[in-house]
Amino acid sequence: MLDFWFSWVILPLDSMMRLSTPLVLLALAGMFSERSGVVNIALEGKLLAAAFASASAAAVTGSAWIGLLAAIATTIMVAMLHGFATITHKGDQIVSGMAINILVAGITVILGRLWFNQGGQTPNLRGDARFQGIDFPGAAWIQENVPFVGSVYGEILSGHSVMLYLAYLMVPISWYVLFHTRFGLRLRAVGENPAAVDTAGISVVAMRYKALVVCGILAGFAGTYLAIGGNTAQFMPNMSAGKGYIALAALIFGKWRPVQAMMGCFLFGLLEAYAIRLQGVEIMGIGTVPVQFIEMVPYVLTVVLLAGFIGRANPPKSVGVPYSKERE
Repeated sequence: MLDFWFSWVILPLDSMMRLSTPLVLLALAGMFSERSGVVNIALEGKLLAAAFASASAAAVTGSAWIGLLAAIATTIMVAMLHGFATITHKGDQIVSGMAINILVAGITVILGRLWFNQGGQTPNLRGDARFQGIDFPGAAWIQENVPFVGSVYGEILSGHSVMLYLAYLMVPISWYVLFHTRFGLRLRAVGENPAAVDTAGISVVAMRYKALVVCGILAGFAGTYLAIGGNTAQFMPNMSAGKGYIALAALIFGKWRPVQAMMGCFLFGLLEAYAIRLQGVEIMGIGTVPVQFIEMVPYVLTVVLLAGFIGRANPPKSVGVPYSKERE
């Protein structure tokens, strides 16, 4: 019983926490952006840019914290590029986001080959160049001596990097900022009725740019975790693997609210964790399921569940619509 509990409950939940972390941060990033009225398909590109910047800076300096700062600076610049195209010049937000995704996917590989000569990858990082796991007090003893509860404390809650704990701390912080501060009130108003906000003397353009800065910071955290804060300790080409789009799906699942969006990220993370556990497992009457099918299952089930169980999701009324005083 304890072996089953550990192998099929504790370990998948532990994997879920790790796999969901970049998704949670990206969903929060997209929430601030879309609540202000800016569609952010570019989350995928921001995640990839942050992962490359963090791993590159950490490889050169030997400091994971400098890698984090480099990632945040990079994603803010990418966010400003998106804002320049869509807010200042009122370009199509979907087209701009896709262009950023394609640009980042190519330029990270080119720079990786130019700087490190490892086929687009960065060197494998060790020591202070990556964020190490933090063991809670008495985690090993409690896990060994207290059945069931000990494995929750020692395996699921303990042993993660500081980036994971910061990620989940951002959920209540984001909730408070969005729903209990003047900045959050104005941000939501800009996404719902920008003309009324402009009439009240608040700059719609400035608020949307501020939202993209917050989006860039959170995406910088997500990319840093992906490259040097979790199980991975280097950048690999296209390592984002569609996580930006999954985060957008989770954001819609959560109806643009932080806690509900986190639940959507947990759903995908749990499905992916069980898919990993099922690789190589013999199923009676079927045999060993092909790895390709196992890897496909989380994405398919996520789409099916999101499509069938979220109900009606009403986005901010002005999301995707460039604001123009003349038009209003």
